[in-house]
Amino acid sequence: MGGEIVVDSLEGKGTDFTVFLNLPVAPSQEYEDEKEVVVEQFSFEKKRILLAEDNEINAEICMSVLNSKGAFVERVENGQEAVDTFKKHAKNYYDLILMDIQMPQMDGYEATQIIRTMESGKAIPIFALSADAYVENKRYSKAMGMDGHFSKPIDFDVMEKELSEYFSRRDA
Repeated sequence: MGGEIVVDSLEGKGTDFTVFLNLPVAPSQEYEDEKEVVVEQFSFEKKRILLAEDNEINAEICMSVLNSKGAFVERVENGQEAVDTFKKHAKNYYDLILMDIQMPQMDGYEATQIIRTMESGKAIPIFALSADAYVENKRYSKAMGMDGHFSKPIDFDVMEKELSEYFSRRDA
């Protein structure tokens, strides 16, 4: 098919396969009747975000950027605090949870699983924050009940784009 397969592998971490294919472009008249899907731009404006991040510098940067975009950010330092803080508020109080994976007392995966058992936690968007950026890490985050995975250092433009796509799919 005239493509290429790229393999990146690290011992003890896993393997990432990327496949590139050269496919012909379909004639545009075949798609004239297709509806155009419009993805609304996600805005942090007036969004309440629970940030679970134990690293002070990472938390300060994240809070500074999100606050400058109009979000209200409440920070906790570990998974147990995330569970306790989430539990204290009414359903739909938070718009989004950004959950670090590696934290003391309780990691982000365990905190997410506990939050998902709560009635108010079944639909809250929870996104992982992790230095681990491999495909298998992202898959594992989803398998553990998270809606997505942002790699550190966080690219906030990518975050906004992915959140736009997530909320467009969810609200469709």
